[in-house]
Amino acid sequence: MSTEMANTDPEGIDGVRMTWNAWPRTKVEASKCVIPIAASISPIRPHPHIPNNPYAPLRCKTCSAVLNPFCRVDFSALIWICPFCFQRNHFPHHYSGISETNVPAELYPQYTTVEYAVPNPDTRLNPPQPVYVFVLDTCMIEEELKYAKLALQQALEFIPENALVGFVSFGTQVQVHELGYADISKVYVFQGSKEMTREDVLDQLGLLAGVANGRRMGGGPGFQKGVVQGQGFPNSGVSRFLLPASEGAYIIHSRLEELDVDLWPVAPGNRSLRCTGVALSVAAGLICACSPGTGGRIVALVGGPCTEGNGSIVSQDLSDPVRSHKDLDKDSALYFRKAVNFYEELSKQMVSQGHVLDLFASALDQVGVAEMKVIIERTGGLVVLSESFGIIGPCTSLEKKGPAVASTTIGQGNTNAWKLCGLDNDTCLTVLFDISSSDKPDHSGNLNPQLYIQTLTSYQSIDGQSKLRVTTITRRWIEGSAVSEELMQGFDQETAAVVMARLTSYKMETEETFDATRWLDRNLIRLCSRFGDYRKDDPTSFSLNPNFSLFPQFMFNLRRSPFVQVFNNSPDETAYFRMMLNRESITNATVMIQPSLISYSFNSLPSPALLDVASISADRILLLDSYFSVVIFHGITVAQWRNMGYQNQPEHQAFSQLLQAPRDDAELIIRDRFPVPRLVVCDQHGSQARFLLAKLNPSATYNSEVGAGMDVIFTDDVNLQVFLEHLQRLAVQSS
Repeated sequence: MSTEMANTDPEGIDGVRMTWNAWPRTKVEASKCVIPIAASISPIRPHPHIPNNPYAPLRCKTCSAVLNPFCRVDFSALIWICPFCFQRNHFPHHYSGISETNVPAELYPQYTTVEYAVPNPDTRLNPPQPVYVFVLDTCMIEEELKYAKLALQQALEFIPENALVGFVSFGTQVQVHELGYADISKVYVFQGSKEMTREDVLDQLGLLAGVANGRRMGGGPGFQKGVVQGQGFPNSGVSRFLLPASEGAYIIHSRLEELDVDLWPVAPGNRSLRCTGVALSVAAGLICACSPGTGGRIVALVGGPCTEGNGSIVSQDLSDPVRSHKDLDKDSALYFRKAVNFYEELSKQMVSQGHVLDLFASALDQVGVAEMKVIIERTGGLVVLSESFGIIGPCTSLEKKGPAVASTTIGQGNTNAWKLCGLDNDTCLTVLFDISSSDKPDHSGNLNPQLYIQTLTSYQSIDGQSKLRVTTITRRWIEGSAVSEELMQGFDQETAAVVMARLTSYKMETEETFDATRWLDRNLIRLCSRFGDYRKDDPTSFSLNPNFSLFPQFMFNLRRSPFVQVFNNSPDETAYFRMMLNRESITNATVMIQPSLISYSFNSLPSPALLDVASISADRILLLDSYFSVVIFHGITVAQWRNMGYQNQPEHQAFSQLLQAPRDDAELIIRDRFPVPRLVVCDQHGSQARFLLAKLNPSATYNSEVGAGMDVIFTDDVNLQVFLEHLQRLAVQSS
């Protein structure tokens, strides 16, 4: 990889970034690092230099590690030595032609990540077809339903033609639409208030007989697995509800045209009866019967809170408010725990079959994202939260034990293998490591100065092909007097900030008395005290290595972020923010924690600006990217000139270009991001200027001395300068 590409792509070919790129050997030294030893892994991130091998990988006969560039090879004896367990393995006969000048791709030093096309004899003739079951809420006003239908129709256009599609709508009741007969509109109705087992659903749909046959055929845990009849469907029942997108999209289009707003009467002062949980349960039963063990997604478009049946989050009475953070803290949210338990059980069913739930929640009110968080994250699904229709990590532990499993469980732990039912190019997971002091000497009896980590990701591509991606990385063990210096050189402050943010979010959800701000402050003080350069009790002497210099600023902004400060956010919004934090890349997650600010003016090219209220100027335009929103902020003079129409006059072309530049840059950001961020275009002193001001360092407030014309932020929060002064004073204290 070229130096230029390496500089612009911090994750490189491997898609791995670490908090510390050199590791202490002992548990005691690791605890002194303060920031956990962790890796951020993007399992299937695309890269142009990853080779694709059309054959199965070679595995170590002892530890099952895959052949990689760090293996020692004896070409004359055709033996390779595993760097993990030092086992000597013989190359098979078809590798007999290898030599020092003729090696397979997986032994090239630059190919630390390799992908294999794994042949599967069961699916070679009929590769599994991905399945999409769309679930549409009809309890909304006619205009909103029109936009929801339009969104669904657009989604159908992007689905591969060979994929199977199904359609479920719901309101007070659930309707499963039979698509197998284009000329006849046939619907199976389920009562929204009734609790139903998966078997009840399958029985009513006429699919239970096929499932029973599957049991007798030995096709898996209660599902027919193998015999393909007719049009590539597992049984004739399936073809009634699922069709290839090339045919099914047209039929779903026609069903959408016939679909009306839910007709169940709603009394004044009441909410609509909406059975979201039952609808998802029915869809899960359908997709499990039709596509067991292969890629399938339930895509749910929901327009309000569930008030009927399983998964309810509030009563029908509008005088009962939807639960708040205060209700959750006091354990007074009547429906919350029962709804979470329901979705937790449903997630087990979907995970066992490899199916995903994606949620598009578009409503002014909350819809239950906080309750559904467990099933969305465990199935690896996407969530998109918006006000209207216009989309520590998302995975599940497989409880696979082994010698490399830590005794302490954090997140989805107690295992060395995980399952993600849904995986995309941007999915990024955090793995925390617990250092063990028991090192195994290599074949020569010495402790190896290098450590090795290998991740294996098996996944099914959109075309049904089974693939295995193998990434093997190496880092250095350090010990003795060099520990501090080498540790500092290998510190990645962006990755460390994201890991701390994810860990804080996790602790806030799992530890009742956890004080996030105090915990972050205490760890930041310990880190600065450990790695700062200073004289005892002299704050003015304090300085930080450049590798650490941005970290206090990251923590300052994390403390003020919606991941920690839940005031003014609903439980649904908080759950949404945290799910996105847990799945996005380090680069994206860093922007969530500390937004970027670009300044545009007549006198200079666009350039980064301090995330500070002092960056606001009357003759300047600012572009703020906080990931969830993109703000174009016009200084008051620029706004006045724009309102006078100067940009339309030929002699003021430069002003026209100044106005257009941030819009073009905002378009680039929005085009490449999913979910699409909210675009806010505002002016200095305007009502929407709050979208910018809320993210800026309050260096000038209502009770501080400021120069004429300077903007102020009305807050009692300390500014970054005061925060850093306190930090320096506490870090250098003797005690």
